[in-house]
Amino acid sequence: MSLYWRIFAINAVLLVGATLTLALSPATVSSDLLVREVVVLAFGLVLVLVLNFVLVRRTLDPLERLTEAMRRADLLAPRARLVAEGGGREVLELTRAFNEMLHRLEHERRESGRRAVGAQEQERSRVALELHDEVGQLLTGVVLGLDALTSVVPDDARSRVTGLQGMVRDGADQVREIARGLRPESLEELGLRSALVGLTTAVADRSGLRIARDIDTALPALSAETELVVYRVAQEALTNVVRHAAARRVEVALGLRQGFLELRVTDDGAGLSSAPIENGRGISGMRERAAYSGGTLVIGPGPERGTSVTLRVPVET
Repeated sequence: MSLYWRIFAINAVLLVGATLTLALSPATVSSDLLVREVVVLAFGLVLVLVLNFVLVRRTLDPLERLTEAMRRADLLAPRARLVAEGGGREVLELTRAFNEMLHRLEHERRESGRRAVGAQEQERSRVALELHDEVGQLLTGVVLGLDALTSVVPDDARSRVTGLQGMVRDGADQVREIARGLRPESLEELGLRSALVGLTTAVADRSGLRIARDIDTALPALSAETELVVYRVAQEALTNVVRHAAARRVEVALGLRQGFLELRVTDDGAGLSSAPIENGRGISGMRERAAYSGGTLVIGPGPERGTSVTLRVPVET
C-alpha cells in the first residue's frame, strides 16, 4: 500500500470508529449541551487526535530516518549506501534513487578528481624542474662567484663573504629539497617501497624523528595512480607529525591486508586536537586522494597515544 493510501486509511478508520461510537453507544447530545456531554465529546476528540498522531508518526518515521541518513551521506566515503528500514514502496523507491544518485556523483567526482590530481602533479613537476634547473643553478653560480670573491676581498670582509656564501649554499640545498618533495623521482624510477624508504629517511634526517619502517618486500603490482596516492598520503601524514604532533617516534607500515593495500602512519605525539580534523587542508587533501582511488582514510588515536592515519586502497592480487 502506498504512503497516501496508508495515511488515508488511518484517518478513515479513526473517523468511522468515532462515528460508530457515537451511533451505537448510549451517549447522546442534546440541543443544549450539558457539561457531561462536553466532557465526553472533548475526551473523544482528544483520543482521536492522539491516535491519529501516533499512527501517522509511525507511518512517516521511515521517511525521517531516511532524511537524516541523506544529510549524513559523505561522497568521500566510497560505497556508502543507504538502507531502507520499513516505510513501504515510496521509501524503497526514494532510497534506490538516492543510492543511484550517490553512485553517479561518486563516479563523476572520482573522474574529475583524477583529472585534477593529474594536472596538479604535472604542475608540481614543472615547478620542481624550474626550481632545480633555474633557481638551483642560479644559486650554485652565486656560490661559485662568492668563492672566487673570497680571494680578492680584504681580510676584514672575507668572513662576511664566507658567511654569505654559506647562506646561499643553504638556500640552494633548500630549493633542491623542495624540488624533490614536489616531484618524487624515486617513485617513478625505483617504485613505491624505495620511495617510502627515501621519504622516511629524509624526514628523519631533517626533523630528528625516529622513524620505524615495516614495509612488505613483496608488494603486488600497483598502478601509478595508486602508488602516487599512497606516497602523497604518507608524505602529508609525516609532514603533519613534524609540524603539529610534537612526537619523538613514528612508525610507517605498508602491506597487503585482506585484499587492500594498507598504509599506517602512527606517532607518539600529542594526539588529535579539539578542532575538527576535517577542517585541515592537508587532511582534506588526503581524504580526497583516498576517495579518488576508491579507498578510505581513517584518522584516530594511536594504540597507546598520539595519532594514527590509516589508508586502505583496494588492489587486485
